[in-house]
Amino acid sequence: MVDLAVTGPGDGRPHSRPLLRTLLGEVLRRTRLEQERTLADVARAARVSMPYLSEVERGRKEVSSEILAAICDALDIDLSDLLAEVGSNLAGQFQVVRLGIITSRQAPDRSGGAGGVTCLLAA
Repeated sequence: MVDLAVTGPGDGRPHSRPLLRTLLGEVLRRTRLEQERTLADVARAARVSMPYLSEVERGRKEVSSEILAAICDALDIDLSDLLAEVGSNLAGQFQVVRLGIITSRQAPDRSGGAGGVTCLLAA
């Protein structure tokens, strides 16, 4: 059995995993701002409401694949490029550590138990 632990940069302490909708929203907003486009302009081009696009950018709404494709078209970016940037950002924020389990056997204790020991190793 192998478990995964997610740790923040440098501190080694477990952190909650970020939501995909939050990461997508951050990249979409950054892309729109880099293009110096308004929320209204992109919403109109994607044929979604401006409040909905704002909620997507803030990571508060789950976006369907159809709507995400429309937003990507409106921003003139490929979905694969969007997902690659999200993946890159995720890799830079968090380090995934694989935990392996090693079980060793010891001589039975006096109570007749097996005396097994389980260790978690981070690689």
